Amino acid sequence: MNPATNIKRVVIKIGSSSLTSSHGEISRKKLERLVDEVAQLKDLGYEVLLVSSGAVAAGYRKLGCLNRPTSLPEKQAAASIGQGLLMEAYSELLLSHGYVASQILITREDFSDENRYNNARNTANVLLERGIVPIVNENDTVTVNRLKFGDNDTLSAKVAGLVDADMLLIMSDIDGLYDADPRKDPDATLLRKVEEITPVIEAAAGDSGSAVGTGGMKSKIDAVKIAMASGIPAFLGKAGVPDILLQAVEKQALGTYFESNGNLNHKKQWIAFNSGPEGEVILSENADISMLGKKRLLPSSISKVKGYFQEGSVVRILDFEGNRIGLGVVNYSSEQLREYDQSENKYTEEVVKHDDLVCHLEASIPVGI
Repeated sequence: MNPATNIKRVVIKIGSSSLTSSHGEISRKKLERLVDEVAQLKDLGYEVLLVSSGAVAAGYRKLGCLNRPTSLPEKQAAASIGQGLLMEAYSELLLSHGYVASQILITREDFSDENRYNNARNTANVLLERGIVPIVNENDTVTVNRLKFGDNDTLSAKVAGLVDADMLLIMSDIDGLYDADPRKDPDATLLRKVEEITPVIEAAAGDSGSAVGTGGMKSKIDAVKIAMASGIPAFLGKAGVPDILLQAVEKQALGTYFESNGNLNHKKQWIAFNSGPEGEVILSENADISMLGKKRLLPSSISKVKGYFQEGSVVRILDFEGNRIGLGVVNYSSEQLREYDQSENKYTEEVVKHDDLVCHLEASIPVGI
């Protein structure tokens, strides 16, 4: 652990373009350089989890495709080839440094179910505590588009929260976050430190120029939002720069550092980022929005219910005008809330308890991302 920064557990996301050649094949040189730096961190006592892209990019050539496939079956077939190639290379290279690699393939469904989410956390924690290097990727071979995380930037931020990482490193093909697109504006300035993701910063975030990756700068900003709201500082920098990983955790690298601005616990992280709301409750016109989460939200404060859900489901909470306020686990089914008779006032339990509620302001992002 770095005594100067109190960083021990690091999640590193590496993009496809940082692992493959221009022809779409795995670049042995790039992999060796990455693993050398991961081993350097391990030698210094850091716990490292790697979120690695590159399965489709590494496998589509061997599938017989001249270009990166666009159809889902071909992408999944390419991933089934490429994932094996990636893990074989990672295992061999890490073992040469005396470290063991493990593979964790997950889908969004694994995170949307709270029990499976907790099981994934327990597994990852055991591996990290035993000195293993978990290598995480989305299970592209079986995942359908509507159930995808979207990209490994988002996945890495959610995994960082899952394992209580001390820092998230997103390694890309760009030096960091600029105040304008550096490919179009020669006067664009690299932002070295960001404490809040403002609308101006979001507007300046353009797409990646990589032909083999799926996540552009917007996806990286979305990932950083999740990390920041979870209380995890993040770094965005260029992969391949010598000693970039060590420099990043020591706060000396060229790139952009994002300070954490939230402190969501595991329960609220799951509600905010992974749960998948099943319905909506709309508050009455006179409901005190500013006190939501600080006092009892009773059924009498609900003016309308949308969708069908059971007790214990996650729902969106909206104000009377339809603006999203947050997400919460409800203590009543949609049927019970619809049947509520204010004159009887027989329901006395909160609709959503404080510990089961995530407000937009608390998460500092549009919850339910």
